[in-house]
Amino acid sequence: MKKATRSAVVLLSVLATVPATSFALNPVVQTMYTADPAPVVHHGTLYLFSSHDQDVGKKNNFNMKDWVLATTTDMVNWTQHGAIASLRDFPWAAKEISGWDGFNNGAWAPQAIERDGKWYLYAPVQGRGIGVLVADNPLGPYIDPLKKPLIAGQAGGLYDSIDPTVYIDDEGQAYLAWGNPRLWSVKLNKDMISYDTSIGDKGIIGHPMTVQALGERTPPDTQGTTLPTHSLRGTSYEEGPWLYKRKNLNYLFFAAGPIPEHLGYSTGPTPEGPWTYGGVVMTPQSAFTNHPGVVDFKGKTYLFYHNAALPGGDGFKRSVCVDELTFNPDGSVQTVQPTKEGPAPVATLDPYRRVEAETIAWSSGVKIEPSSAGGQNVRDIHDGAYIQVRNVDFGAIGARAFMASLSSTAKLKQATGATIEIRLGKVDGKLIGTLPVSGTGGQWNPQSTRISGASGIQDLFFVFRGAAGEELFKFDYWQFSQAGSKNRP
Repeated sequence: MKKATRSAVVLLSVLATVPATSFALNPVVQTMYTADPAPVVHHGTLYLFSSHDQDVGKKNNFNMKDWVLATTTDMVNWTQHGAIASLRDFPWAAKEISGWDGFNNGAWAPQAIERDGKWYLYAPVQGRGIGVLVADNPLGPYIDPLKKPLIAGQAGGLYDSIDPTVYIDDEGQAYLAWGNPRLWSVKLNKDMISYDTSIGDKGIIGHPMTVQALGERTPPDTQGTTLPTHSLRGTSYEEGPWLYKRKNLNYLFFAAGPIPEHLGYSTGPTPEGPWTYGGVVMTPQSAFTNHPGVVDFKGKTYLFYHNAALPGGDGFKRSVCVDELTFNPDGSVQTVQPTKEGPAPVATLDPYRRVEAETIAWSSGVKIEPSSAGGQNVRDIHDGAYIQVRNVDFGAIGARAFMASLSSTAKLKQATGATIEIRLGKVDGKLIGTLPVSGTGGQWNPQSTRISGASGIQDLFFVFRGAAGEELFKFDYWQFSQAGSKNRP
């Protein structure tokens, strides 16, 4: 283990002794840096696509190679699915331009949508255009049906063809909008991989980019109200458009300038505009960029955004957050004050079914990786690391046993000396059971223990203990059982 990584683990181990109430539940993913949130709801699940800032890279530069996915049904616990697509899915992305290193950079802000049983992922490849990938389900595998960009790089240069947003209106017409510094838009055909409208030079479907439409830039880049060149901006629009509809009003949310970015919005009668500027949705945060994603889920509306709140975070290592978005009676948007707690849960979690270990409300000191058993598993488990799962409904009868699928390293044939403390409420809360972890020879084995004292709706903590400095084991999934149930260990 590298010295810096070991130090971070030690710090996290110390922090793990502090009550959980001192930790925020925003950002929603802690096992990696994520940015540019793109939420979509389908069949009762919220799918959160995002870009992925790598842990390491050139100083003061982005290092982005793939797009990742997390899902939730309750808005507090997020199942992390890892990378579902990457630059390597676009063979034409290998081209190196202006210092961007082919497959090693440029996987910027995506958005996905489902139509007629197919999933379409619109992904910008920095400086090389916007591609589209297609899959039968949101987890992929995704393929490139065009073998070329859907939207080629524009005359504006590296930033013009970025940040796609996709939207289907009530009549079934699909729209794709994107761009920095100009806001471009086309109507997509029903196949979702072609369009029938030429890209214009006056902004979104022929409507000029005016201060009335997109807000005043303060301070301005130019005195004019139009956008004549790549470097001169006459409005607050910067990048990251997001199309959304509520009742009979269409919304265009966007990242607004100057740098550091804030979030703004405009409204209009159609997804094509004409737009009228509405105001600021969120003031600048700890990263110099931001990116809105707005979605309705289980009766509430949510604003996803990113900041630099995780340890080691900065403008190039960002983290996705979410808070509830509220509207005034006239349809105007109330300014969102970011919270550390995030939104309230909208459902409970059932502990008596299989739950993936990478289903996490908050974690400390762990990562995820592709599992040899399929899907993902939790790795990098060291002494003092933990996972929190919120709003777990044990019911009135309560749980009597706990099972976890674990894998230790191949050399550990005997008992490892590691344990999982199962606690309620906080990291050092009520201990309802301890699972001794046996050696598995590198295989995945279910391991069980009896528990007592788990009933009602609780926050659940898995606290990992073992020899300091060692990776203790890997964790695939878990499940509780009640007295007399068939899944009892």
